[in-house]
Amino acid sequence: MRALKKTAFLSVAVSAIVLSGCLGGGGGGSDDPVACPTAGTSPSGSTPQQQRIDNCAFSVDTAQVNDFEALPGYPDTERWVGVNEGAGFRIEVPSQWNGQLVMWAHGFRGEGSALTVDNPPMREKMLELGYAWAASSYSANYYDVQAGAVDTNKLALQFEAITGKSQPDKYLIAGFSMGGHVVGALIEEDNKAILAQTNLDVPYAAAMPMCGVMGATSLFDYFGGYNLALLQLSATPATTFPIDDADAKLVDAREVLWSDYDANKSALGLTQRGQALFPILQNLTGGERPVFQFTFGEYQDLLQGFAGSDGTVDGILNDIGVDTRYIRYRFASPQLEPNMPEDPYTAGLTNEEAGFNAVIQQATPDSGANAPSANELAPVPEINGEFNIPVLTLHGLGDLFVPISMQQIYRKRAEANGSGDFLVQRAIRDPGHCEFTTAEINEAFVDLVAWEQDLVNAKPGGDDLLDPQAMSEASFGCAYTRSDRLVQFGLPTCSSFVQ
Repeated sequence: MRALKKTAFLSVAVSAIVLSGCLGGGGGGSDDPVACPTAGTSPSGSTPQQQRIDNCAFSVDTAQVNDFEALPGYPDTERWVGVNEGAGFRIEVPSQWNGQLVMWAHGFRGEGSALTVDNPPMREKMLELGYAWAASSYSANYYDVQAGAVDTNKLALQFEAITGKSQPDKYLIAGFSMGGHVVGALIEEDNKAILAQTNLDVPYAAAMPMCGVMGATSLFDYFGGYNLALLQLSATPATTFPIDDADAKLVDAREVLWSDYDANKSALGLTQRGQALFPILQNLTGGERPVFQFTFGEYQDLLQGFAGSDGTVDGILNDIGVDTRYIRYRFASPQLEPNMPEDPYTAGLTNEEAGFNAVIQQATPDSGANAPSANELAPVPEINGEFNIPVLTLHGLGDLFVPISMQQIYRKRAEANGSGDFLVQRAIRDPGHCEFTTAEINEAFVDLVAWEQDLVNAKPGGDDLLDPQAMSEASFGCAYTRSDRLVQFGLPTCSSFVQ
């Protein structure tokens, strides 16, 4: 992307921007390389991620951050860009600002060095309603939720210093995918108490995590569990975790479980031996529901790509953090409750299923692998469902990267901790990951802010993700889906269910 001229921007409050590590300039500053002052300073025992940070592996893509034009119809918004403590940022304030700020948390950025900033998908709707917004690049890539959470709050607390405006009357927060994990972590009571010790807590009034990793570490348990189950069905089951010779085992498994994996990865391509894989994955990801049948094959390459994982979340942890011991694999009995570390659902297993679960290789986490340091969030912050503000979620029914089972776990935990009345969840009939329409997102945001303003009378509607019978209905997810995007798969449109 091209860098805009400095004259296209309002001035950045340089005094409010703290440059750290190897990062140089923000808002059009120097692009000259800067030596890494912290290289080689990682203490013994540091995680690979901390070593990457200390060796200045990440730098803000200032050209991308600065490419920040006004939206058509909103030419008079005030906009700021820059670098705050190693993280790039964008801030936008409408001319008729209502005094409230929405923080936007982006999703997983991969393992590259460039730090970039997203504009929120409901940007126009927020400006229309008078909300300012701010978004951070975070100071690190990889699955670093800790960095995402801390950098998001740092930016929120610097709003006045950067813009010269008063601190907001209220803060709201929203995010996609890993950003949903960031959102969930930042509204958790335990995490808020930890952040408060270093004056980094932000009093959010409402939250909207979309397609989020609301089961936290359970997502990585799912990746590990699915691959262990796939290999157990094959002729070369795993005998260790991490899985030895994972690539070779996958080659063999594909030959046994699919007639021709490359030609047809769908359920229709499964051999008789492989037939059990379809219900196993279905039950691991949320149970019987529309859309799943069309996405089973689409995600196989991605999911099997985790077979070689060492269980450290790509070096976010030093030790194995994956735990599959609580997972119950089902291919003949229905999944009536989500698999949860604290409350594994074991009822109704058939004898064949019980035998399968008894012999499958397990992933056992190392003690303290995800333990937090003093006054810091855990590297992969837990989400226990303890919050006291309105939370509205969106999730795709066909998403198998971050499956809707994450929302089921979140609901169970929220109910167990007395937060259930503050949680509304919506299922969207989409086969992808975070591929919501603008209409679906805007509707959710409008409903959320109305609820925040009137907790008693404006609570919006949602879907019951813990009702297996309701979820299995062909029309499930139609209530809040605003597109017939599934016509391409031959799935009945929502309009076809209207009497």
